[in-house]
Amino acid sequence: MKLEEEIASNNFESTHHKTLVNVLYTYGWVTNLIKKSFKKYAVTMQQFNILRILRGQHPNPATINLLKERMLDKMSDASRIVERLVQKGLVNRCTSLKDKRAVDIIINDKGLELLKSMDQEMTFHKKFKKNLSDEEADQLSGLLDKLRG
Repeated sequence: MKLEEEIASNNFESTHHKTLVNVLYTYGWVTNLIKKSFKKYAVTMQQFNILRILRGQHPNPATINLLKERMLDKMSDASRIVERLVQKGLVNRCTSLKDKRAVDIIINDKGLELLKSMDQEMTFHKKFKKNLSDEEADQLSGLLDKLRG
């Protein structure tokens, strides 16, 4: 559906203004699509992002700084998110063997199992295949990269 129909407005200052509104609207649409899938697993998008980063590091630990660098949402409080994952029993936190001032975070078996279950169900990107060809998806990705400069 066209943006104008979705938001019941076509009052844009320029094509660039309309594009910005469309990017923000689409972000909300994609976020809601993803959040529905996460409810079943009782994790947030930020928690899922950290779990995936930790799985990529596994069996090596990660630091809070590494997690912050790699997170999709740079404004997230990685320390607080890790604390919630520790409380859920999905990651372990311990003092670094290399630097006693640092804390190492590592995904545990329960966290790996959760991600394995989620991987089988988290196929929302396949929904895009219905609407975009591989070439169009590649073009859109390139345009978004270009937009960020």
